[in-house]
This record gives sequence, C-alpha cells and structure tokens, in this order.
Amino acid sequence: MEKNWYVVHTYSGYENRVKANLEKRVETMGMQDKIFRVIVAEHEETDVKEDGKKKVVMRKVFPGYVLVELIMTDDAWYVVRNTPGVTGFIGSSGGGVKPTPLLPEEADRLLEQMGMTETLIGEVDITVGEVVEVLEGPFAHFQGRVEEVDVENAKIKVHVDMFGRETVMELDFAQVKKI
Repeated sequence: MEKNWYVVHTYSGYENRVKANLEKRVETMGMQDKIFRVIVAEHEETDVKEDGKKKVVMRKVFPGYVLVELIMTDDAWYVVRNTPGVTGFIGSSGGGVKPTPLLPEEADRLLEQMGMTETLIGEVDITVGEVVEVLEGPFAHFQGRVEEVDVENAKIKVHVDMFGRETVMELDFAQVKKI
C-alpha cells in the first residue's frame, strides 16, 4: 500500500483544532507508520486597518478542510474519521466506502503553492555532469551543468551559460529538474 493525500472535511473554523487533535491521536495510538502529515492550507495576507496600520494575517486557502497524508488502511481510516471535529472524507460516497485520494499532481501543486515541496533530501537522482533546467527565479528556463551535489543540505551547484559567460549558481533540489 502507498501513501496518498486525502482531503478531510471539518467543522468550519475548527481546522487547526482538528489538526492538533489528529496529530495527538496519531501519536497516542501509534499510527506514525500509517498517518504521516496533517496540513491546514494557509497563505499570508496583509490587512490594512482604518487607521492605516498594516497587519499580516494567515488566511485559510480551503476553509473547512484539512489535508492528510496517509496509507489508507482500516485503522488509519478509523482514526481520522473519528477525530473530534471531522465530518468525513471528501471523495467518499459514504456507507463505509473508502475515499479516493488526491491525484499526485494535485497534491504537488497544493504543496508547492504553500511552499512545501515533495522533494525530500536523498530522493533526488541528479549526479555531477548532468544537465538540468532551472525552474524558478531570475534564471528560470536556463539550462546548466551540475558541478556539485550536496545531499545533506539538499543543494546543488550549477554552471549556467548566460550571455557567453559561465555563472555558478547554488540551488535547492526543488528549483531544478533533470533534462
């Protein structure tokens, strides 16, 4: 069985409480090997008050929903469904039918929007001498040759040819893709 992302419906305004409750239940019930991450999708916004003062606040991207990464077993399904504040899974027709997970590209896009990439240290198969494409920043879409791979810090050094001059860039694994 493989781990996937699922969307859990909660009472509106209870997303953070559900996250805390679920994380506590995972720990006390010993489900760390089946339920991995619980995320409340939020983004930063700046509110301007009437007196002109700016205040940075976190707004929920999907009010009433929490993302859960888990391996869908009967135990994991039971733990999540019976967490206080959870009303059910999205993608389940009810009546004991297990839900369908998010598609991998949907989950990746959501995590990327929140600044959380799926690329984990040690999971990259980039080696010295390979050609990669820069995905973001001022050098987006430029190609370069990998000169150094630092797995411990999830960084690589890439030589990019720009206007006839070679420039060395240090990038995160998530900022490049192999060509």
